[in-house]
Amino acid sequence: MPSAYEYTKEELAELLAGEPRYRVDQVWRGLWTEGQRIDEITTIPRALRARLGEAFAPSLEVVNDVQSDQGATRKWVFRLADGATIETVLMGYDDRVTVCVSSQAGCAMGCTFCATGQAGFTRHLTAGEVLEQVMFAARAAGPRRLSNVVFMGMGEPLANYKVTVDAVKRLHEYRGMSARHLTVSTVGVAPAIERLAQEGLPLTLAVSLHSANNATRDQLVPLNRRYPLERLHEACVNWVATTSRRLSFEWALIDGVNDTDQALDELADYANSLRAHVNLIPLNPTPGYLVRGTSAQRVRSFRDGLEAQGINVTVRNTRGRSIDAACGQLANVTNAKRRSIPVRSA
Repeated sequence: MPSAYEYTKEELAELLAGEPRYRVDQVWRGLWTEGQRIDEITTIPRALRARLGEAFAPSLEVVNDVQSDQGATRKWVFRLADGATIETVLMGYDDRVTVCVSSQAGCAMGCTFCATGQAGFTRHLTAGEVLEQVMFAARAAGPRRLSNVVFMGMGEPLANYKVTVDAVKRLHEYRGMSARHLTVSTVGVAPAIERLAQEGLPLTLAVSLHSANNATRDQLVPLNRRYPLERLHEACVNWVATTSRRLSFEWALIDGVNDTDQALDELADYANSLRAHVNLIPLNPTPGYLVRGTSAQRVRSFRDGLEAQGINVTVRNTRGRSIDAACGQLANVTNAKRRSIPVRSA
């Protein structure tokens, strides 16, 4: 059975043909404004709730629920209807509440330092499965309001392009979320970045760069062999020119790999040419990539070096590391069991 969040309001009205028109508004308000499950929408008759409960089914079954940071970070492992699993992370800050959602079960991009990439690809998610994650998190965040959604969980959002854009549009139009509070992350699918620029959505685009040197980036982000830095730069120029939105580069700092003085200068040149913001992320450990993250002291000096070259830079406050909920760690835990990933010898 489909998720209720697969439906537009017009499609829902067709399903409720024969009911008073205001019933459509009541169901719609319950689902999108109130973020309720069907059985919680008490403004409609019990018989109609039962009927809709038979027509719709939640896409997500919780198989693991863990917390860290004194409850400020919470991660769920969800089982989908076909048995595939995904992970979703809710993070509460003083000024906002953010959910990090998955767009795919697994990922085909194969980034060497990312647990999801190490685990491989299962399938694309549907729009309903993506939106169910958001609404589940919105209920869990109460009484605080969910303010931000980041497509930075499992999968490459722009490889599941139609679903990602559909989910963003529905959150903006149906949920009333500002597009500026919606962030889509990509490892650099250049044609999709250019296509996204034409959608008219003032969302935030975060490019997982990690190296501004083709040889190094080929190793860290295999997609770079298809869309090298020069091609990615063209797409980024197009994005900025078309949307007038600032671009963000994500950079996971890896000891001796991309935290050198040369790497710093290469990043500064690349980011300056696009007036991009840089978000430094201390590498989080994964079983399949036994390389150390950059030391805290070097993270600070790398940040200072970028600032000295005129780059707007922040260091991400790592959240959820103890529960494998931090950047790059999703898919370490599946069905409440830690995966054993073989380590390849050099």
